[in-house]
Amino acid sequence: MKAGAEHNVAASKPPKETRRRAEAITRSVDLDQEHVQTVLGINDENLRVLNNQLGAHLFARGTAVRVSGPAHEVSRALKVLEELQAIARRGQVITPDGVKHAVGIVTVEAPQSVREVLGSDIIARRGKVIRPKTLGQKEYVDAIDTNTIVFGLGPAGSGKTYLAVAKAVQALQSKQVQRIILTRPAVEAGEKLGFLPGTLNEKIDPYLRPLYDSLRDMLDPEMIPKLMEAGVIEVAPLAYMRGRTLNDAFVILDEAQNTTPAQMKMFLTRLGFGSKMVVTGDITQVDLPGGQKSGLRLVRHILRGVEDCHFSELTSGDVVRHQLVGRIVDAYEHYEEREENR
Repeated sequence: MKAGAEHNVAASKPPKETRRRAEAITRSVDLDQEHVQTVLGINDENLRVLNNQLGAHLFARGTAVRVSGPAHEVSRALKVLEELQAIARRGQVITPDGVKHAVGIVTVEAPQSVREVLGSDIIARRGKVIRPKTLGQKEYVDAIDTNTIVFGLGPAGSGKTYLAVAKAVQALQSKQVQRIILTRPAVEAGEKLGFLPGTLNEKIDPYLRPLYDSLRDMLDPEMIPKLMEAGVIEVAPLAYMRGRTLNDAFVILDEAQNTTPAQMKMFLTRLGFGSKMVVTGDITQVDLPGGQKSGLRLVRHILRGVEDCHFSELTSGDVVRHQLVGRIVDAYEHYEEREENR
């Protein structure tokens, strides 16, 4: 009896391969004739990325794309194609990296609108548009819009400083603020500043150079010296902030992991009326000498939950530099976890 029951149960279940075939479905979608190359890419380079990134197989002939695979993956692939076509209709160029970001945004569990994320323009200059490229970046940019103080935490290449500078320029151009103040600690110089040649400004200039580089991407280079001379844009080391009250300004503190707790408190209490602050840093890259505590690490515990202060946590998935950078970040994180668990 028992053996018979077992036989009946086994017989009631089709073989795994049969169930797998039964779950697979095929759907087709027609792309716009004028946008098919933008979506699929030159020589189908975007299509190849889609096939590598998705759990479904896509085959294109003309404007028709046939999608085969598990039902949930087919549904996701169709959503990605729909979103990419919506972006193409806006006249945006779609690169293979853009396709990867789109696939990452449209998850099986909670599909997001790619067009809302990748179509959120911040500023444009000479045909170059600056916008978020990942869901994490979009949430970070939205947090800057809705909070007075935002902390952007994340690895190198995740866009935390670049997007903050873009939002600062946007706020200046729309007259939400009267000036932009960019600052960072010159920790690497330390006591060696006195031994470097040149004036103090020449000594600290290399530590502020990344902020200048971001500005040049967003403003005409010839305008920057004029704006700085007029005091509309100020790029200065953190020490220059002491004793000031910063009104009607968009203030960015970069490399904040290299501030001490006292410096972080000093900076945050410079906030004046009509101002906004963005603090960026990577708590895995602290360069403070002598084992000093990082002000950025500490402030996460002190201000967590305080109204109008927001912490945005960017990850390796938000890295928009060379794809190898994201893998390097992940490798270091795994190494540090193993070392901590020893």
